[in-house]
Amino acid sequence: MLLVLTAIVFDLIGLALIAGGGWLIALGGSPYYLIAGLAFLATGILLYLKRPAAIWIYAILILATLAWAIWEVGFDWWQLGPRGGIIVLLGLWLMLPAIRRPLGFTSPTGEVYAATLLPLAVAVLISVGVAAYAMTRDLHNESGDLTAAAVISSPPLGGDVPPGDWHQYGRTAFGQRYSPLEQITTDNVGTLKVAWQYQTGDVKRPDDVGETTYQVTPLKVGDTLYLCTPHNWAIALDAATGKEKWKYDSNSGMNPDRQHQTCRGVTYWKEPAAAAGTPCAERVYLPTSDARLIALDATNGEVCTSFADHGTLRLEQGMKYNPAGYYYSTSPPVAVAGKIIIGGAVNDNYSIHEQSGVIRAFDINSGALIWNWDSGNPDVTTPLPPDQTYTTNSPNSWSVSSYDEGLGLIYVPLGNQVPDQLGMGRSEHVEKYSSSIVALDIATGQVRWVRQTVHHDLWDMDVPAQPALLDITREDGTVVPALVGATKQGDIYVLDRRTGEPLIPIKEVPAPTGAIPEDFTAPTQPVSKLTFMPEPLTEKDMWGVSMFDQLACRIDFHRLKYEGRYTPPSLQGTLVYPGNFGVFNWGSIAVDPERQVMFGMPTYLAFTSKLVPRDQIPPKGQSEKGSEQGLNRNEGAPYGVYMGPFLGPLKIPCQAPPWGYVAGADLRTGEIAYRHKNGTVRDLSPIPLPLKVGVPGIGGPIITKGGVAFLAAAVDDYFRAYDLTTGRQLWEARLPAGGQSTPMTYTAGDKQYVLIVAGGHGSIGTKPGDYVIAYTLP
Repeated sequence: MLLVLTAIVFDLIGLALIAGGGWLIALGGSPYYLIAGLAFLATGILLYLKRPAAIWIYAILILATLAWAIWEVGFDWWQLGPRGGIIVLLGLWLMLPAIRRPLGFTSPTGEVYAATLLPLAVAVLISVGVAAYAMTRDLHNESGDLTAAAVISSPPLGGDVPPGDWHQYGRTAFGQRYSPLEQITTDNVGTLKVAWQYQTGDVKRPDDVGETTYQVTPLKVGDTLYLCTPHNWAIALDAATGKEKWKYDSNSGMNPDRQHQTCRGVTYWKEPAAAAGTPCAERVYLPTSDARLIALDATNGEVCTSFADHGTLRLEQGMKYNPAGYYYSTSPPVAVAGKIIIGGAVNDNYSIHEQSGVIRAFDINSGALIWNWDSGNPDVTTPLPPDQTYTTNSPNSWSVSSYDEGLGLIYVPLGNQVPDQLGMGRSEHVEKYSSSIVALDIATGQVRWVRQTVHHDLWDMDVPAQPALLDITREDGTVVPALVGATKQGDIYVLDRRTGEPLIPIKEVPAPTGAIPEDFTAPTQPVSKLTFMPEPLTEKDMWGVSMFDQLACRIDFHRLKYEGRYTPPSLQGTLVYPGNFGVFNWGSIAVDPERQVMFGMPTYLAFTSKLVPRDQIPPKGQSEKGSEQGLNRNEGAPYGVYMGPFLGPLKIPCQAPPWGYVAGADLRTGEIAYRHKNGTVRDLSPIPLPLKVGVPGIGGPIITKGGVAFLAAAVDDYFRAYDLTTGRQLWEARLPAGGQSTPMTYTAGDKQYVLIVAGGHGSIGTKPGDYVIAYTLP
């Protein structure tokens, strides 16, 4: 009976592989699965007929599969396992005496001899040996060293910030995410312990949108930490103990149309002319998810009623369309030269009738409008008259800006005009400024230069990251004020921040064509010499936990339109790689201005997009909530779009790991020194095994003068420290929730602390929470 059941299982597997393998061949894919299906079917039939040839045929299949797998992927264990795991396990099953005995023979003396296990034993042993060898190999790590010596001593860090403080999102106006503290070093970082822990009380609610996330980087000024929470509470803590000083709830409410419920940070401002102790002499500005900017007294959290309308500036003013939940500020504004400069996030792909992406400068004391720069009408920056409106749907800035007060410039990362995947009807101005880094005059808002990173963007490749500013020493010894801009597509732009001209070469390369008839594609796209863009995907890169879901992913790969990076959106469905999360996102990179190197977390996760004609879009569901994944309706446009990660039947990525790295590069030469797999599958798999596969993440790193880089961000719940020179991991701490925020470091008394906010991220499914955790040396 057991032999018959085994035969039936083998035949069913064979039929499934023949059907799927035939489909794959018809799509232009590998013939292996059809051949393997025939071998399974033959084995099953021979088992049913009790023929010992079943053993030999299956042994040949094992060896042939091994040879094919090595030919496709070499000795990459994580790719070999899915190809041969089930086949080897079934080979072990066939070696059982209960299976082999009916396949044997009876001697003239009546002795029963089981069929030989030799061919299966040899095939299985060879496969196990290859697997064991592959486990000792790491084909994805690139080892090397960054320069350990300072290229320049005492470089500008971006303002008069005390070494032990962290005054802005990226620590200073330069957005370097670099601290001059060096108490914590590569030698002692492994002894870090929790100093204190605080819980905000703002936790994810049942009626929240999917992307309710903690992405905040706290500020540290004097003896106080300032932070915000997803539902727009502002909180002040004692930096040494974590004890709460004050808490302010903005009462921003709930709206299911918001795509994001988050706050990346608050903005600190000290009024130069105010006497010490004067109310609101020091202020914290809190952006909210219902499009307000609120001024608070930094000492007690009370509203500064002299600002705007009794302390609140409403950002929807000047908008032709103002649907609730479609516009908000998720990132801290810039405070400089008596101005508060702010952009706003616009819901992606909801409607063509959305708010403008205008950047505005308001008087930091009164809230009066000083200038406005609208990328849809870029030449007129004088305050908009009351009877006029800003350009609908102009490219917006949802991330964080940097500035150089000496040059009088603010550097703004710009997004795209929605709908992201439909480029018809965009104006000349939109085509120029979409998905670019723009330098604006702080005094007037006028454009000084623009550097576009994607032409005619159809892939949501907006510039997501705060630019980092530092001075670069060139080969001839000249020092150039530079800007380093990380992008979703993996390119790192190193520019002269006075002019926008490249310091590391940028070239235009041919791009795929074939847009829908109403649209077009740019013939070329820019690529920086310093780039972390991935190699194009092929069928061999498709993955799964077994041969079956890998086959399904191979079929889906061939069904999608894909000609490499910048394959245009389509009705059949397009593979977008790098995907919408990007190689780099709002977490940006960290730069060391002394060594003139960078540290970052490149992530590789493919997405898909499929255009849907307007008449095929179903009515909106009553309980439907805002999300960038799934159906994006694009109300008013001829097409909606389905978007999401490229996943297999088991809801794991169709592309093979690694999906995430840590990496270091030299900003003077553009050379990548190292790239190491980062993160484990402990919090991704049903069995919590800390296997270092290299997982995706979202968040950013920091660097210290002690030679240590700190990063959480990955989808496993760990906070880690790395040697900046080599990228080697030095320390890790388990977090009580997802750490999808960027850490910071500061001093209180004579101790250096490293702090991370762990609250999880809705889009990537990490554990929610409300933790603020500070670590220090024993």
